[in-house]
Amino acid sequence: MGSLSALDQPLQYPIARRDESVVDDYHGEKIPDPYRWFVAEPSAWVHREPRRWVRLRTQARGLPRTQLLEVLLHSNVLGEDGTVSWNKMSVSKDGRYQAYGHSSSGSDWVTIKVKRIEGKSETFEPDTLQWVKFSPVNWTHDSKGFFYSRYPAPKWGENIDAGTETNANLYHELYYHFLGTDQSEDILCWRDSENPKFMFEGFVTEDGKLTKYIYHCDMSALPEGLQGFRGKDLLLPFVKLIDQFDALYRAIANDDTLFTFRTSKGAPRYKLVHVDLKEPNNWIDVIPESEKDVLESADAVNGNKMIVRYLSNVRNVLEIRDLKTGSFLHQLPLGIGTVHQITAKREDDKFFIYFSSFLTPGITYECNLGAAGPDMKIIHEISVPGFDHTEFDFHQVFVPSKDGTKIPMFIMGKKNVDLDGSHPCLLHGYGGFNSSNTASFDEFHILLARHLGAFICIANIRGGGEVSHISRLYPVKQVVY
Repeated sequence: MGSLSALDQPLQYPIARRDESVVDDYHGEKIPDPYRWFVAEPSAWVHREPRRWVRLRTQARGLPRTQLLEVLLHSNVLGEDGTVSWNKMSVSKDGRYQAYGHSSSGSDWVTIKVKRIEGKSETFEPDTLQWVKFSPVNWTHDSKGFFYSRYPAPKWGENIDAGTETNANLYHELYYHFLGTDQSEDILCWRDSENPKFMFEGFVTEDGKLTKYIYHCDMSALPEGLQGFRGKDLLLPFVKLIDQFDALYRAIANDDTLFTFRTSKGAPRYKLVHVDLKEPNNWIDVIPESEKDVLESADAVNGNKMIVRYLSNVRNVLEIRDLKTGSFLHQLPLGIGTVHQITAKREDDKFFIYFSSFLTPGITYECNLGAAGPDMKIIHEISVPGFDHTEFDFHQVFVPSKDGTKIPMFIMGKKNVDLDGSHPCLLHGYGGFNSSNTASFDEFHILLARHLGAFICIANIRGGGEVSHISRLYPVKQVVY
């Protein structure tokens, strides 16, 4: 197994020439680009470089695998040529079945299959759903089937290879599939013939009712349930709660007709609101928009509590709050880093957090809210052979840009080294699509710092979401730092 310790000997970095004659003028600012020559001469550089970085990266990626109890699904069994990958997974409420989607040769088209995972008698069911794209899989609470979204098959036949068609994808449809039946018997739950470019996805709320992001259907009120729609050309009776694309909405939880939504309506940094389906025009703020932090997510847990994730100065902060009132209860003790995933259910008093940072490859925490206060413990931690986090350090600075706005930037490198300008530096910045460069582990950065004495600087320039209320005023291409 490879590791970072495999390359302790010093590395001889090839000399790269500087061409000081190349200078660009951006809005009156002179920006030198001494390595522009590399754009025209990459092949020569690669041939001079003795494949050092390929070897480094390959060995660094020889990380230990997570210890498994057993393998639930392995993508290698889905195809013999290695071009099949699985991209979604959903387990039924009773834990008996697993619906999963797989794609071939990098296609966006997904085929959904079902595997029985009850006990030790794991078998693949005959269910096969095709022409699925941009769709989650959501089981009803009775575990008799699930909702999914698909496009109509191309007119020239069901047997065409997915990915070779050239027509536009129109008329996205929401379906319900009964376990053990052919796809032709699935129920068409919703489509919008007047808006062929719209896309739909459905999920089931905790009380077993189906909710789309802006439409709601009370399945418990259907006289014959979903079975009553089999073989009929009828759509489910959805009630339109929100019918305008004026903001983003995501349902967090509901108690009968009272829903909690995370929304950007009137709140670019998001807020949580309550709305009762009986009074759809009365929206009540539960957690108002923060003055500076972005409310990235909220998950209901332990009955009437929720985990709220903020992005504060490019750092993830987790808070426990009251679901009904929004009042603050606890802040979880996480350092500077990234919360990649939160797994929580409202009926459980435990939830799980996957966290990493520049010097933390990955930690899975279990947090128990059943006690007086949150009880966090590590249930798994990724260990990289040869990596000692005490050799390195990172901190955050705020750099003023031309108009005075403070731009956050992380600096990572070897510990106790003066920042006197004599060391190599890799500066990376990205500002767009609300995609933030948060602190997470990258073995390539560790290699640069360890073997070349380099410093890694991650600049969180505007457009990435850290100062989203300002990025609207200053397009990235017009900002000079």
